[in-house]
Amino acid sequence: MKHPLVRIAWRAAALLALCVGAPTLAAADGPARVRVVATADGHQLQVDGTPFRIRGAGLQDGDQEALAARGANAFRTWHTAEDPAQVRAMLDRAQRNGLMVAMGLHVGKERHGFDYGDAAAVAAQQARLLAQVRAHKAHPAVLMWVVGNELNLEGRDPRVWDAVESITQAIHAEDPHHPVMTPLAGFDPALADLLRTRAPSLDLIGVQLYGDIVELPRKLEAARWNGPYIVTEWGPTGHWESPLTAWGAPIEDDASRKATLLADRYTRIIEADAAQGLGSFVFLWGQKQERTPTWYGLFLSSGESTPGVDAMQRMWTGHWPANRAPEISPLRIDDRIATDSVVLAPDAEHRAHVVATDPEGDPLTYRWTVREESRATSIGGDPETLPPEVSLRLAGHADGALRFSAPTRPGAYRLFVEVRDGQDHAAYANMPFHVGPPATE
Repeated sequence: MKHPLVRIAWRAAALLALCVGAPTLAAADGPARVRVVATADGHQLQVDGTPFRIRGAGLQDGDQEALAARGANAFRTWHTAEDPAQVRAMLDRAQRNGLMVAMGLHVGKERHGFDYGDAAAVAAQQARLLAQVRAHKAHPAVLMWVVGNELNLEGRDPRVWDAVESITQAIHAEDPHHPVMTPLAGFDPALADLLRTRAPSLDLIGVQLYGDIVELPRKLEAARWNGPYIVTEWGPTGHWESPLTAWGAPIEDDASRKATLLADRYTRIIEADAAQGLGSFVFLWGQKQERTPTWYGLFLSSGESTPGVDAMQRMWTGHWPANRAPEISPLRIDDRIATDSVVLAPDAEHRAHVVATDPEGDPLTYRWTVREESRATSIGGDPETLPPEVSLRLAGHADGALRFSAPTRPGAYRLFVEVRDGQDHAAYANMPFHVGPPATE
């Protein structure tokens, strides 16, 4: 991998504020000079000559102010809007919040029908991306350019990497002050060889791993990869690598378990590599539907932060917030857990139970819902539809206990509970169950 040296100039006061995650930055003239440099100990990201280790999150349209207040110094996006004024407003807001932005450039994917054998389409794509770079390269909040996202996922045409190389060279010619990288789904020797031979101008790479992030050191070693990288996506154990029920429903960890895993993975894997790793962007500073509405987002759809946000603040700053989200245990139905593959009789009464506590003793409220199980088979974060909610016929509920009647229609469902503390924090758990024998579905 090439690591071009670029010169650096930003006001010292602004950079100091950025590095400590201060809420605002002084105005700066011209772009930040960002480079990846080789050191005696490995590699280092520098902004205007000062080391900059990324403490960030994936955020497209989420709450920048909350991210900065929790101790982050950067975020990444997945695309750059076509409206320059909209992008400028986003970057201005980031600068005010002391955040730098890894700018996503949307690159067509083979699995979505983009043909890398179509020279005209490839050229038009590169021209579109260069126009975006040209429009925003001088903004002081720009950290780097992120070319595509997981272009290797279900990709078979190696010419995609020729396109990445061409885009990278064109960006370097247009903007010598910011590195260029591409995020990858996983990492292996074959992929590493493709990058070495077809996209050698990249300044660094992004690696995206979830439960298998614990294998990152081994993967880098197996690929003989000694260049710099950022963990551009990581978070909870993915739905594709989680245990399944007898009917194939993935089993999601509760919010507290996810927070524990975030802290362990960040400390043991991400921060442990100061030689090649330049930091990370945790996924996701916001909320989305992907198999469930809670699997990947660090916030509920109603805006409350979860224990994962508190865990990241602790990792980024060394301190817990003054008021923390509730803690929660795995959800049970009739004293059985999700791995028991619980099957309920139609319209029969059952009991659900969860244990939740609040670190500050704030009073807790509980919201229970049932939804049909997702039938999505999409990959790579492609859009999904939120499964419909099913009317929950209650027989009674108090605190973390619920008596309810199972749906009358046979099929796969999921019971959700959200626990709020009245301070804009929440915890959650869910559990798949089946009404009637799975074989009848």
